[in-house]
Amino acid sequence: MLDIGTKAPDFSLPDPDGQMHALSAYRGRKVILYFYPADMSPGCTSQACGFRDLYPQIREKGAVVLGVNADSVESHKQFMEEHGLPFLLLSDPDKEVLQAYDVWKQKLMFGRPVMGIERSTYLIDEEGVIVKAFGKVKPKDNAKQMLKELI
Repeated sequence: MLDIGTKAPDFSLPDPDGQMHALSAYRGRKVILYFYPADMSPGCTSQACGFRDLYPQIREKGAVVLGVNADSVESHKQFMEEHGLPFLLLSDPDKEVLQAYDVWKQKLMFGRPVMGIERSTYLIDEEGVIVKAFGKVKPKDNAKQMLKELI
């Protein structure tokens, strides 16, 4: 995880429509930046739907939600449509942003080491500084946890 108080690494990634989104474009707003392993998996669906359900309250507190993983923009489009997600999912197939945010990690799957995304969430303030960082978050509790962190 990146340290609290450090400048969040800027990036530019595509959304499901191919539009590029830079983190720096969100200056002046709080950003909940969450990294998740895979579209359509049970845990990731639970996490995304939690953010969907609390999105009005998150917006009221002046924040936006951005989800990032290595899946394709087409996969993100289907995931967003199927679950009515009102926030953006961004695609990082080259894993550059995943590595910059220290969420691309070696994990164990069925006792074997594999590389993958460690489910993590950052809260970035209006100036682009990391103010909260949570690793190994619980999918169903993450949205509530982040809503509480918004001041």
